[in-house]
Amino acid sequence: MNKIIRVLKSAVLCFIVMTILCGVIYPGVVTGIAQAVFPNQANGSIITVTLNDGTKKAFGSALIAQEFTKPEYLIGRPMGTTNLSPVGEEQKKLVQQRIDWWHSLDPENIAEIPMDLVTASGSGVDPNITPEAAEYQVARIARVRGISEDDVREIINKYTAGRFLGFWGEPAINVLKVNLTLDGLL
Repeated sequence: MNKIIRVLKSAVLCFIVMTILCGVIYPGVVTGIAQAVFPNQANGSIITVTLNDGTKKAFGSALIAQEFTKPEYLIGRPMGTTNLSPVGEEQKKLVQQRIDWWHSLDPENIAEIPMDLVTASGSGVDPNITPEAAEYQVARIARVRGISEDDVREIINKYTAGRFLGFWGEPAINVLKVNLTLDGLL
């Protein structure tokens, strides 16, 4: 019986110590470092705009996708994730539905639809698209907004991030920032 009590005391003590270390101290230190070194990212990279009346309005996060479906906007990747096989029939049907949606949105565009516009990202909330996906949409946005394609490309280029360290990853365009700029808010 004494041995069981000693083992239980050790287990409870270990549980309390690990809870304090892993549940309080470690998260506190990591949060403190994040707030000190990367405060914008640690707080969600919220895009806030001061409006004409002096009020500030938050429009979303630069790190989490917002859904845009109107033709005057740059449209990002499909939102949400699935556990579908990338080569399965259900995935093929889903991709075909998205291709059909793009064709109905812009019937004049006969170019091949970039893959990132018809497949969701791993997280389902990727805020960026490829330069090819943005270019696919330039003519439609310019036509609907009554501006030149060069003006649309200029805005897209402004929010195109290059490869990390010049060689790692792919260039990416932040959809929310482009759309806020198209609306004259950024």
